[in-house]
Amino acid sequence: RRALRLACLALLSRIDGGGRAADLFASAGNMTESAGALASLIAAGRAEGALAAFHDRWKGNRLVIDKWFTLQPALCPPDAAADVAERLAAHPDFDWKNPNRFRALLGGLSANHAGFHAASGAAYRFYAEWLLRLDPVNPQTAARMSTAFQSWARYDEGRRSRIRAELDRILAAPGLSRDLGEMAGRIRGADA
Repeated sequence: RRALRLACLALLSRIDGGGRAADLFASAGNMTESAGALASLIAAGRAEGALAAFHDRWKGNRLVIDKWFTLQPALCPPDAAADVAERLAAHPDFDWKNPNRFRALLGGLSANHAGFHAASGAAYRFYAEWLLRLDPVNPQTAARMSTAFQSWARYDEGRRSRIRAELDRILAAPGLSRDLGEMAGRIRGADA
């Protein structure tokens, strides 16, 4: 029932600009409803106060805060995705050495397909920088997360060249781990 209610809320928020989502967020009695309402508010561009309230309410629950880190870049407008991820990477609760938190933020960014693949390439740069930062600490997670680039050959030439440049930058990094090197090399070697 909750899932159906939240799916309907997401659709209705497109019509009413998030009014019903704001009402549900204010009255939510559990995390599922609170997070679902927050997701609708983010998508409607009305989440500022709700983001802070959600964080304050659930800051003691690491898994819920991981969700908070995922929802924001995943559901924000595509042209803001890289900036939102960059802002969240500077948040005091972002512990990039925690694999779940790292996956939450970068996975949220790559889940926003239009934002991740924005023509500017800003999200590609941000993503590659963080893969390179994580690689010496957790090469397995860095390698796994690099698969966000694996569909590069399906995009237009501008996006392909930007992704190739980031893959080349990763592959040229001094001290690159075997895990990330093999995965990035495999992805880079793929052709259309």
